[in-house]
Amino acid sequence: TVLDACRDWPRLAAQIAALEPRDVEGFLRFLAYAARLHRITGPVFIYDHPPTWRSFTRVPLPDMPAVEPWLNMDRAIRRYIRSPHLRQLLGRFATYVGASPFLAPATLNVIAHVELTGGVWYPQGGLYSLARALHKLAFDSGVDIRTRAEVTAINLRDGAACGVTLATGESIAASAVIANVDVATVYSRLLPQSGPKLAATRHSVLNRKTSGSGFALLLGVTKTFPDLAHHNIFFSADYRREFADIFTHGRPPADPTIYVAITSKTDPEHAPPGHENWFVLVNAPPVGDQFDWNAKAPAYRARVLERVATFGYDVRQSIAEEHMLTPLDIARNTAAYRGALYGISSNQALNAFRRPHNRAAGVARLYFAGGTTHPGGGVPMVILSGKVAAELALADR
Repeated sequence: TVLDACRDWPRLAAQIAALEPRDVEGFLRFLAYAARLHRITGPVFIYDHPPTWRSFTRVPLPDMPAVEPWLNMDRAIRRYIRSPHLRQLLGRFATYVGASPFLAPATLNVIAHVELTGGVWYPQGGLYSLARALHKLAFDSGVDIRTRAEVTAINLRDGAACGVTLATGESIAASAVIANVDVATVYSRLLPQSGPKLAATRHSVLNRKTSGSGFALLLGVTKTFPDLAHHNIFFSADYRREFADIFTHGRPPADPTIYVAITSKTDPEHAPPGHENWFVLVNAPPVGDQFDWNAKAPAYRARVLERVATFGYDVRQSIAEEHMLTPLDIARNTAAYRGALYGISSNQALNAFRRPHNRAAGVARLYFAGGTTHPGGGVPMVILSGKVAAELALADR
């Protein structure tokens, strides 16, 4: 079964009708439901400073029931959609925060509104063009940017951040420190290990359930597949089992849903003529004792490429360049705790209130940005986290 989630509504509606005629109106009702969630939760829980329990007082009383924190995403989707294929597609949005649609709260269906109504946008040149733009803006504003300068400690004086120490031994003084590495890594590796308040915060952060991780292959493919798009998802046959493998059994799914992005479809310069660049991503558990990536990664790589081949896209004999990333690699390369991509798990209903604040607990003038603090993971949310951290730092001056 093939569904092209295109911008052309009549064309998309015809495809939905072929799956289940009643889902055309059901899909429109679902979009209205997701838009309502965005209207209610966006200003309070996403686009503002970190929410508190008092944030609920800013939600109009008649809107409260629509949030339905007691309902999971899948159950909410089933109220509107009958086709198992379309349910699977809409449940996919849980993975945008490293969660399971069978565990994550229905509130996260708000993500569907952002993508399906707001659209999918691509910065020409790729996502790294955003980094280049921010670099230019910072440089033009007089910011001194130092790369390849590993920070080994955040320095404190009288309980407040006063600078950082580099791996070379050099200390850099600062009136405030903003850390965009995983919050758990900051408390476990960059801050002093003594002191009861820091110890309590560290214990709390390190003992929360984490989001999922990912297994990725970056492939240079020596052929083209005209019927594939920029974004492609090859769904598993048993979605519930897939997420049980990840979050219950701590192992990568035997029958994974596989995402393949081919940016050369939009940016021809990203691959030579007659070639394609494939980014292949599979949801995986964070690093744990249940699966040894060092020993089993090659076999799992073969499994993933075999699964793609069963859909009619066999690239195994056409790979000119390859780079593999396991959760272990993600942990090593980015200092993400357990290789989790989004920090704290979103599989629990109220974890939006347990996500680490952008203002560090127990340390003055230390702030957090990135995917493990408010408002969450993914490039748009991370950019928002930087805005919040900057506003807090300026306010505290």
